[in-house]
Amino acid sequence: MERKRILVTGGAGFLGSHLCDRLIAQGNDVICVDNLFTGKKENIRHLLGNPYFEFIRHDVTKSLYVEVDQIYNLACPASPVHYQYNPIKTAKTSVIGVLNALGLAKRVDARILQASTSEVYGDPQIHPQPESYRGYVNPIGIRSCYDEGKRMAETLFFDYHRQHQTDIKVIRIFNTYGPRMSANDGRVVSNFIVQALKNEDITIYGDGTQTRSFCYVDDLIEGMIRMMNSRDGFRGPVNLGNPGEFTMLQLAEAVVRLTASKSRIVYLPLPQDDPLQRKPVIDLAKQELDWEPTVPLEEGLLKTIEYFKSNGNR
Repeated sequence: MERKRILVTGGAGFLGSHLCDRLIAQGNDVICVDNLFTGKKENIRHLLGNPYFEFIRHDVTKSLYVEVDQIYNLACPASPVHYQYNPIKTAKTSVIGVLNALGLAKRVDARILQASTSEVYGDPQIHPQPESYRGYVNPIGIRSCYDEGKRMAETLFFDYHRQHQTDIKVIRIFNTYGPRMSANDGRVVSNFIVQALKNEDITIYGDGTQTRSFCYVDDLIEGMIRMMNSRDGFRGPVNLGNPGEFTMLQLAEAVVRLTASKSRIVYLPLPQDDPLQRKPVIDLAKQELDWEPTVPLEEGLLKTIEYFKSNGNR
């Protein structure tokens, strides 16, 4: 492949660091930008001595001036614990940060990919969710800073394309898990694994029948890179996720079994606006990207459990 100069915003985060790894392995020059609010330098420490990798500590709500061929815009807190900690900052990242990223792409004539989310579908009234579904989102709830912020980001991407012919790509990421997840980010996979390894009660919010579809990180990164390099004229949005659907109780029972934990499963009230169902329709990704997940849930869980064991549940 031709060596490209690629900017990854949010590059020290869970997904961003895996993306940086893959892009470096493909022979590209990578600029990783992160303010380390939720990202960790530990996630990219192994890359810091690489001559084709550069780390810039920077907040995307401030302008950045670099010369690049491609931009992956992943900067944004992505778990309820983090994005509800400072909801105004979260909204600014999804609006001002996106405007800055799009402005840079316009200036240097770079292709830019937005990491959007299945949360744009809200608590869906259609199941599973195709890209044509417009969502059912509470605009004033505790999750709105993230859900509506990402919806506005998609709007800005397509307006930049229509008004300035910016070369855009938009993906909608469904629940993704794997090594480098944070132990305290409030996501269900990391919550269950950390609790199980400590033999603590595993907390299920709601009655355990709500569902999610879990995509292993390697599969997600493959789809993301394929979307960035997909044909001209295909802009998305496109769902990237695993259509295998599991209840929270099924996930908790699998984690307990795979960790040989003594944890009990307990139930707590469901948070406001927490979606009851999540499952992507990935027909478009299959058709346009020749992509679908390959890592089964238990295989991915074992790799994630091993990560948390070896990293002291960090």
